[in-house]
Amino acid sequence: MIDFDYRGLTGDIITKEEFSYEEERKAWNRAIEKYPLAIVYCHTNDDIINAIIWAKLHSVEIRIRSGRHHYEGYSTGNDVLVIDISKMNAISVDEEIGIVKIQGGVRNRELYEVLGELGYPFPGGGCPTVGVSGLTLGGGWGYSNRLLGLASDNLLEIELIDYKGERIVATDKSNTDLFWALRGAGGGNFGVVTSMIFKLPEKIKMATLIDIDYIGADDHEILDIFEIWTHLYMNLDKRVNLKMGIYNSEIKGRGVRITGIVYGSREEAEVILGDFKNISKKGVFDFNYISVLDVNRRIQDGHPPYEKYKSAGRFVYKDYSRSEMKKIIELVEERAKGAVYAAVSLYGLGGAIMEKDKNDTAFYYRDAKFIMGFQSVWEEAEYAPMNIEWVKEKLKYINSITTGSYINFPCEDIDEYEKEYYGENLEKLREVKLKYDPYEVFKFPQGIRIGNGQNLN
Repeated sequence: MIDFDYRGLTGDIITKEEFSYEEERKAWNRAIEKYPLAIVYCHTNDDIINAIIWAKLHSVEIRIRSGRHHYEGYSTGNDVLVIDISKMNAISVDEEIGIVKIQGGVRNRELYEVLGELGYPFPGGGCPTVGVSGLTLGGGWGYSNRLLGLASDNLLEIELIDYKGERIVATDKSNTDLFWALRGAGGGNFGVVTSMIFKLPEKIKMATLIDIDYIGADDHEILDIFEIWTHLYMNLDKRVNLKMGIYNSEIKGRGVRITGIVYGSREEAEVILGDFKNISKKGVFDFNYISVLDVNRRIQDGHPPYEKYKSAGRFVYKDYSRSEMKKIIELVEERAKGAVYAAVSLYGLGGAIMEKDKNDTAFYYRDAKFIMGFQSVWEEAEYAPMNIEWVKEKLKYINSITTGSYINFPCEDIDEYEKEYYGENLEKLREVKLKYDPYEVFKFPQGIRIGNGQNLN
């Protein structure tokens, strides 16, 4: 075992010898068990630069971490140096020119709080502890996307530290190829993000939070809900976006939960979503017309502090027949051994997301109807192998009825992951990678590879 000299590193350095190491190494997905060589909590750009220089000097691979939410754990690893930017979390709002500047470690909840108090919505994600930088780099799905566009569509400027330890600023006028790539290519490919500037949307004070739960719905009712959902999205007002989860829960049994936002009154929401009320007496409907800030708070509060899970996310392009819907529902008819929860979910797309072309940014699948998520959750470690295999087996059918994979819902079990994540944008992304990280200093499983997967170093 190599005895490393950590001199040269600055910031807060956590090594395996530290008492806090066991806690600090954990990912949000507790199924991820990785043991990095060291974790550096950076407070300044210099801390990041020193970490990159140190890693190259000692031939240690780098991982970049902010919110710890990478589904497959690629923000950490065994015997790597984790550059953690979560302490760099300043937020500055300039209402006069209509921008908000954030440091790379800001999380969803922190940004929602600051902007919400001022009356601004933001197209962030639903989970409070997800890093805004990671969310944005992968495009950034959220409940406000159909009205405001993806998180990355609202990005005006991004600053990062590159493989040489130098600061690069990318905008639509400077380093434009890098700016294109950083809006959809996913986190960790080109450098360590230190700051981002977003345009502020128009102020919206109030919205209606949608929470519908059909607890104990039977197969026929679930099928009817699925059909209504599909028809709803054919001509849906872009002020509305929803997520529908067809679930099998140890606590609640089988059912369907629909969560979302209507940027309008409760009365408008009742009209738009009225068809859902006639399906089943088992449905619990909770429509709350409250501040946009409170909408986001309640959505975020619905997420657990951590989970153990296996999941994937793919894009839906076709209108499913009733028989296909039935097969999708049957995917979660039985849970894996030891699972406490399983679900197949549809995340709404369309609206403002489609107003850009699929080649305008690196986010390729703009014209999809939904993202289909699939997951299994367990609590006891002994059940991890069974749950993972269960998900992989079910994905065989899901793969046959979907197209491409969502980089922010990654799955390590993809054969040609670059084509799946990036579609026809792959070759351009490889060119950007070659230009801005020619020696693949920022290399990790499922990272963008130069050429046909050949490393230069």
